Amino acid sequence: MLAHSAVRALSANSRAFSSSVARQTKVAVLGAGGGIGQPLSLLLKTDPLVTSLSLYDIRGAPGVAADVSHVDAHSEVNGYPADKLDEALDGAQVVVIPAGVPRKPGMTRDDLFNTNASIVRDLAAAIGRVAPTAHILVISNPVNSTVPIVASTLQKAGVYNPARLFGVTTLDVVRAARFTAGIAGVKPADTPITVVGGHSGATIVPLLSQNAHGKAITGDIYKALVHRIQFGGDEVVKAKDGAGSATLSMAYAGAKFTNSLLRGLNGEKGVITPTFVESPLYKDQGIDFFSSNVELGVNGVEKIYPLGPLSAEEEKLMEACLPELKKNVEKGKAFVESS
Repeated sequence: MLAHSAVRALSANSRAFSSSVARQTKVAVLGAGGGIGQPLSLLLKTDPLVTSLSLYDIRGAPGVAADVSHVDAHSEVNGYPADKLDEALDGAQVVVIPAGVPRKPGMTRDDLFNTNASIVRDLAAAIGRVAPTAHILVISNPVNSTVPIVASTLQKAGVYNPARLFGVTTLDVVRAARFTAGIAGVKPADTPITVVGGHSGATIVPLLSQNAHGKAITGDIYKALVHRIQFGGDEVVKAKDGAGSATLSMAYAGAKFTNSLLRGLNGEKGVITPTFVESPLYKDQGIDFFSSNVELGVNGVEKIYPLGPLSAEEEKLMEACLPELKKNVEKGKAFVESS
């Protein structure tokens, strides 16, 4: 019975990924042996728009690839050890980066910076060298800083294209929909919430007023909901009691955003989702990167949407977001300049 249930669940998950007539698409996962990388690799294996899956890590990737390759989806899977990064990237159209160390209790995303900044910079340099036209999806935290690190590294190499670089903020969007639905007593499909700003703490701004169910939540319940969306990662870190961070939900969110991008790259119209990209929205305030609704298409970023009308509470959240986000972005840029 358990086996049959598992098969049904996996089949349902496969259908959850929207598909269209797929082109040949090689997706590389850098950090495939980790807590996010393993379930992310499994989910990408079930995505019908992935035809070739290339798994890389400093340890464990060939084993993950052997395991995932047995899943009865049509894509081919190959695993690469630490010294085969260039081979893993060769021919990749999409590169997803969950590599790095996870958060532990008491750690902020900034505490991760020194270790993960170096990892992401080195991976970005390899992408610039081997797969300079690839679309790059950054999961490694702190995203507010690691995305500018990738951009600056590619700029140094002369291959930066802002339409092809994305910070994956989808977990904030997923949490916002799920938590709002729980309060409203409806399904998450009824509570799509646009989440803007960045991907840590106060830089995460859920625009609840733009959804009918979200708009109806007020007072202390509203404040608690916003805090839970902003600090949902802490909830998981605490619950895992030192054993990890939000790996499974992050893998789901990463696979969901990858599928959205692949749909856009395949020519599907109207694929719009929040993501952290180089953006004009707050450049006049010195903030080069910002997450808002973005239309994804054959070129990657096709259109960046303005925020739309904000409530008084959301205006206050934005006031807290912008100076913090500016510091995070500048920290990423400064790291590359000094290295």
